[in-house]
Amino acid sequence: MANFTLKKSHVLAIAGTVLAIILCLSCCTVVDSSEVGIKFKKFALTEQGTLKATPVSGWTFFNPITTAVYTYPVYIQRVDYAPFTVTTKDAAIFEMDPVLAYQLNRDMAAKVFATYRRPLQDIEAGYMRTCIYDAYRIVANGYTSDELMGSRAKFEAEVRAMLEKSMNDEGFIVKEFTSQITPPESLRKMIDEKNAAIQSALRAENQVKEAEANAKIAIAKAEGEAAALKIKADGEAYYNRTVAASLNELLVRQDAIQKWDGVLPTYNGGGAIPFIDINKK
Repeated sequence: MANFTLKKSHVLAIAGTVLAIILCLSCCTVVDSSEVGIKFKKFALTEQGTLKATPVSGWTFFNPITTAVYTYPVYIQRVDYAPFTVTTKDAAIFEMDPVLAYQLNRDMAAKVFATYRRPLQDIEAGYMRTCIYDAYRIVANGYTSDELMGSRAKFEAEVRAMLEKSMNDEGFIVKEFTSQITPPESLRKMIDEKNAAIQSALRAENQVKEAEANAKIAIAKAEGEAAALKIKADGEAYYNRTVAASLNELLVRQDAIQKWDGVLPTYNGGGAIPFIDINKK
């Protein structure tokens, strides 16, 4: 009987120890550096009707019956939203495909939890998506389709500025915001045709410039050849005149020689010294 009582006491002691461990584990949690913990009372509200919540970190002890701890990650979250459409002020429908990277503001985590009491994934799909859509819709209403296509960088900057204002006030910091803007099919076709016309005009302009350049080259080449021919002709004419003059003088002398009877004149005229035949006796 004593042995049975001893064994029973051992079992009760072990059970008590296990229960105590379970209670201790349920009464504490660890919030690491990549998270922010929100400790709140389950059944208590402030005078304004909001939840009483305080941020915590590290080892945190609480009464699991009346208190709980909720955690949010504070590292950067990235969300690729499904595309949706907005309308410009001239009734053109554009498709927007946004990507958002954001981070929870650690100092405002308690406010976020008190406001939404939802995990970040639910807030992304609800509040944040609504903020993005409203920013696109409001800004797009100030643009015509041509203005939006011609000023996409300005359009996206205005959307981001509006989005940052809304989300920062709620405790979310916008790190990156990009989007792919797709115009309606009719506008895309007009843009393609316009680009094709511009390319065709550029090609025609280049062809005209090329033809003008080739004509200038041909003219310069012809002028160069003409100048060369003139120089050659002038040279040949000069040569011919020189040769002709030489030939005329030679012909005159040859003709005089052919007509000479071999007798030298006594006087050559013009007061010249008379030829004297020293051999004449």
